[in-house]
Amino acid sequence: MGTLYSFLGWSIWVYMIIHGYFSKYFHSKTASGNVTEGTVFINGTVSIASIDDDFICATLDWWPPDKCDYGTCSWGRASLLNLDLNNKILLNALKAFSPLKIRLGGSLQDKVVYESNETRQHCTQFVKNSSEMFGFSQGCLPMSRWDDLNIFFKTARAVVIFGLNALSGKTIDPHGFAIGAWNSTNAESLIQYTADKGYTIHGWELGNELSGSGVGARISADQYASDVISLRNIVQNVYKGFEVKPLVIAPGGFLDKDWYKEFIHRASKSLQVVTQHIYNLGAGIDDHLVEKILDPLYLDQGSHFFKDLQSIIKSSASSATAWVGEAGGAYNSGRDLVTNGFVFSFWYLDQLGMAASYGTRTYCRQTLIGGNYGLLNTKTFVPNPDYYSALLWHRLMGAKVLSTTFSGTKNIRAYAHCSKISKGITLLLINLSSNTTVQVHVSMENAPGNRTSPQEHRKEMTKLSSIHGNFESNGDHTREEYHLTAKDGNLHSQTMLLNGKTLSVKSSGNIPLLEPVYVTSSAPISVAPFSILFAHIPTINLPACN
Repeated sequence: MGTLYSFLGWSIWVYMIIHGYFSKYFHSKTASGNVTEGTVFINGTVSIASIDDDFICATLDWWPPDKCDYGTCSWGRASLLNLDLNNKILLNALKAFSPLKIRLGGSLQDKVVYESNETRQHCTQFVKNSSEMFGFSQGCLPMSRWDDLNIFFKTARAVVIFGLNALSGKTIDPHGFAIGAWNSTNAESLIQYTADKGYTIHGWELGNELSGSGVGARISADQYASDVISLRNIVQNVYKGFEVKPLVIAPGGFLDKDWYKEFIHRASKSLQVVTQHIYNLGAGIDDHLVEKILDPLYLDQGSHFFKDLQSIIKSSASSATAWVGEAGGAYNSGRDLVTNGFVFSFWYLDQLGMAASYGTRTYCRQTLIGGNYGLLNTKTFVPNPDYYSALLWHRLMGAKVLSTTFSGTKNIRAYAHCSKISKGITLLLINLSSNTTVQVHVSMENAPGNRTSPQEHRKEMTKLSSIHGNFESNGDHTREEYHLTAKDGNLHSQTMLLNGKTLSVKSSGNIPLLEPVYVTSSAPISVAPFSILFAHIPTINLPACN
């Protein structure tokens, strides 16, 4: 008898999973206030853009512990020179991506020399000096540390981009212009050493924030192009005979359209990747950061960065692709409990979705660790909410981007990609409302001018399922949902919940499993207030994804 009851209990449990019982329970626990409906329209005929499989990227910077902003010193031991490479959480955090792109660079990269026969006697660390650019003296990268970093990155299966000092050999005039050609001798010694050691570098990037008006200093577009051509020649020479050569990347600055146009025109044959930096929320000290993040109109304004750079590249003769080489949202190290809190995932994921829709191939987040905008906590290495947001994107959102629009409340941000590994599509839905749950219907209509109401959705889905090549069901009647919310509903919390359960690192240092709830495909997608949802829908197979 006990066996029979056990079997019946197991059967009921399976039934509840298939029909979304646990998801509905979760919704009842988190939903509050009003309920409204809306429809996400996806054109599945062709993809509108594509991204790299390792689209997600994070940065490691050079800042010493005594880098401070607004009276707060938030960098700790997160520098390339002092980061604890033996920390288990750090290693596991990178391995969870397999691979994660890592961009090594930042403001001080243009003050770094690399240990060589010429520099060995003078390989000193950064020292605080208010009379120097960025408030620090020149620093040095010892080759022993470079060895340790490369061994760590190989173990972590990271894809490495290294930012080179573009100011070497230049003098800076009173107006901030860096005058003269790039002295590439020290950089070439590092590149040669790296190749001789067999270390794999995905790309060499020249300079940091020296475009346009520059930050600290600036280089004219024609001179920068000439310097990039020199870098390309070095890469071609050092990696002669290599089947795969590192990418040549530049300029890693803020988008000045006229400057970028001239630079790309002059460097078009030597450049594989054009990078820009984004800090569109303003200074970390700004008291209105959260208001900006929760304002859909403000978020919309961020699209011009991606649109403008793509337009410049397409109008040139260059075959280069666009990356975001660094983006921390709020400059000067971010703001504690905002750029490292749950609320920042609204901005971050919206940026990822928007960047991808304009064909930005890679997006590098400032930082992996360090400052107040790290994916990992600077002191404990424990993941902040954005780490899990990035990991879910990496695992679920495929390379092909689908045209996606949302009809309904302005507080829903919607993006869709072909799924990364399995069949179907993955939807990203962000609810910026504090008190309204949104029941989202999915429409596969190709003509945006011929939209159905949510009430007609199920009838339409039945019709579409019979049209070969427009919508096909693979026979699976459930979808996977990943609901992300803040602990206790506190947007400043550094603890994220997945489907109502706290995400926390195990005592072993292992990253927790990211497990979905299963919901019947015919049910609308319920997005709770102030929440983020990834929905993998295997039943939707589109021509764009084949």
